[in-house]
Amino acid sequence: MELSEHIKTANVEDVVLRQPFLPPASGTLCITGHHLLFSDRESRTPRQVLLLLRSVDAVEKRTSGSSGTLTIKCKDLCVLQLDIPGMEQCLNIAHSIETLSSLDDVADLYPFFYRPPDLSLRDHWGLSSTENHYTQVKALQDKWRLSDVNRGYSVCPSYPPSVIVPKTINDDMLLKVAKFRQGGRFPVLCYYHRTNGMVIMRSSQPLTGANRKRCREDELLLQAVIDGSDKGYIIDTRSSQQAQQARMTGGGFESKSSYTGWKRLHRQMERSKALQESLIKLVEACGDQSHNMDRWLSKLENSKWLSHVQTALSTAGLLAECVERDSHSVLVHGSEGTDSTLLISTLAQLIMDPSCRTLEGFLALLEREWVQAGHPFQQRCAHFAHSHTRLQQESPVFLLLLDCVWQLWWQFPLALGFSENLLLRLATEAYASNYGTFLCNTDQKRCAMGVKEKTHCLFQALLRSTERGLYSNPLFEPTELAIWPSVHPQSLQLWRGFFLRWTQHARHLEEVQEELRNMINEWGRPDTRVK
Repeated sequence: MELSEHIKTANVEDVVLRQPFLPPASGTLCITGHHLLFSDRESRTPRQVLLLLRSVDAVEKRTSGSSGTLTIKCKDLCVLQLDIPGMEQCLNIAHSIETLSSLDDVADLYPFFYRPPDLSLRDHWGLSSTENHYTQVKALQDKWRLSDVNRGYSVCPSYPPSVIVPKTINDDMLLKVAKFRQGGRFPVLCYYHRTNGMVIMRSSQPLTGANRKRCREDELLLQAVIDGSDKGYIIDTRSSQQAQQARMTGGGFESKSSYTGWKRLHRQMERSKALQESLIKLVEACGDQSHNMDRWLSKLENSKWLSHVQTALSTAGLLAECVERDSHSVLVHGSEGTDSTLLISTLAQLIMDPSCRTLEGFLALLEREWVQAGHPFQQRCAHFAHSHTRLQQESPVFLLLLDCVWQLWWQFPLALGFSENLLLRLATEAYASNYGTFLCNTDQKRCAMGVKEKTHCLFQALLRSTERGLYSNPLFEPTELAIWPSVHPQSLQLWRGFFLRWTQHARHLEEVQEELRNMINEWGRPDTRVK
């Protein structure tokens, strides 16, 4: 079906738009296959609003007499209101928005149609690759090798074609290990400590099952990781009880007797439905207009969002401490290895590695640990917190990561080379984007859909000279030291810039930050410095 067939009413005159921070405006409303366009050309200051329909999370309808009102709740927490003359026109517009904002076919989405004048589809896609990462770290090549066992995605659809594994483990052994790990996600290297040579590996759970099945090749792989050192750690992002229960459905964990030299640590992290429900409660609290502080604080606490932030930072700190301070290699996994596993490995690298804290380094880290490593963006970011659709596989894991990174940015304002604006932009783009970076659930699917040939890369766009000033931290002072976050409750803050971004308080804060950025940039010019 053509997108135009979903549009019963394309244009409506005399529509009144109400949006945050601006007075109401009357104008023309247009619906296209991908956008809602509002144009007001009669006032002294003409206003145009172009809204990507994919960013709409919910539409609420209210009719009265011969007119109607639509309340549009977006995935970036912005709420718009449209007063539309004519009940039929109002219902038609609502139906079109609801349909076009939740298209199932990835090929129908706007990134396949977006053609900015300053980008070319012939540009190289992405910032890095497993091959580049491997060649850049020379010390890796003594004990580690690049394997293309997953060429054609035949072994693991959620892994990239090339992965880094111990030199002593050949591809035939990797095939057997993949069958022993959920979804074929066998242990692969994601971080190498350049000073002490320790590594972070990540995988999915072993399929030991109730019969406690073993895989000799899996045991040999992990033994090869810690060869020559006293021990390694396995950080399981499930509780001990959850790991035990997983055995009843075919999953499980690494037994102490079979994996000698490895010590298992359990750090329970909420996932999927529980995390999504926490976000819904938090957004509800932030939208509370009662102005009752006690009630607001109670709702904030009951959402448990900040406790999820605390758990994530604490677990990442534990992982970083094992590698950085105690010089031990670590394997991290939960069940599938596509959510909390990636969250913890990313934060730990940000804590330890200065190269991950630059603007380019951070974007390359996200590309490596989330896009290439198989986080299912299409499933997790299908809806935000306003949607009335029944929850399926939505989970704000990536948003939780950005919140944790913001906590680091807040606690170490000089140590990160990117600004809060970057985190806000990424949080928006993950749910609705002009770019193809966060499309689909796996690298295999992106390849099948031709995403890298037919859409533009967000990370490359963010590094353009016209964008750098907005997304760079003007106060950045690189440090080679690890940045250890405080996880005490009093040290963790609500990410006001995101969750309260459409309140007057956040607007004032944004204006102050912009003025500060301008002052710093002005001072940094050679011709303005005092000689």
